[in-house]
Amino acid sequence: MDNLNNILRIRSARKVAIISVEMSTQSIPRLTVEEYLRIERAAEFRNEYIEGEVIAMSGGSKNHALIAMEAGARLNEQLRGRPCAVAGSDLRLYCKPAQVLTYPDIVVFCEPATFLDGDEDTLTDAVMIIEVLSRSTRNFDRGEKFHCYRGLPSFAEYVLLEQDSIRADHYTRQPDGSWLLRELNGADTELVLGSIGCRLNLGSLYTRAKLK
Repeated sequence: MDNLNNILRIRSARKVAIISVEMSTQSIPRLTVEEYLRIERAAEFRNEYIEGEVIAMSGGSKNHALIAMEAGARLNEQLRGRPCAVAGSDLRLYCKPAQVLTYPDIVVFCEPATFLDGDEDTLTDAVMIIEVLSRSTRNFDRGEKFHCYRGLPSFAEYVLLEQDSIRADHYTRQPDGSWLLRELNGADTELVLGSIGCRLNLGSLYTRAKLK
């Protein structure tokens, strides 16, 4: 833990920056999940965790925030009074098999919810996740993050929303464990989320967004 007072490791989608207060020839230590959580719970800004590396999260755009808000609000309305709930990016998600902790834009989990510890700020399972794509994170959302989510026991659906046009990629888990991709576009298109019994009009998610 002493080393953490001197070393901050930040990795972005394009490069890794290592900032050290004391120059050292020793390799920079990776953090355990427990060390990361101790730091993260006291941190002013949010960071994701990937196999021991702490990755600073970049700020989102106006479109990103508005689309995520619309999706969360419409799901919340449909899930009210049912055993599943929707949460935004304030709730962490721990993918134990991949050793990743991240903050999905929208996550749906069902009762009994499973948390990493008594603080109940870190989920360990989810049924459905929505990510709003950005230039800096789209490859991560499609690749490593999706791989992480597929290791969750109850994970059944994954939706990737473009933020500058009305388009979505909708992945659904098949009975044999494979994943089926449906590409959706157009304001009148309906996104059917069978795992949670919800439907979203795709165009309604972009009501407040400024599209190209």
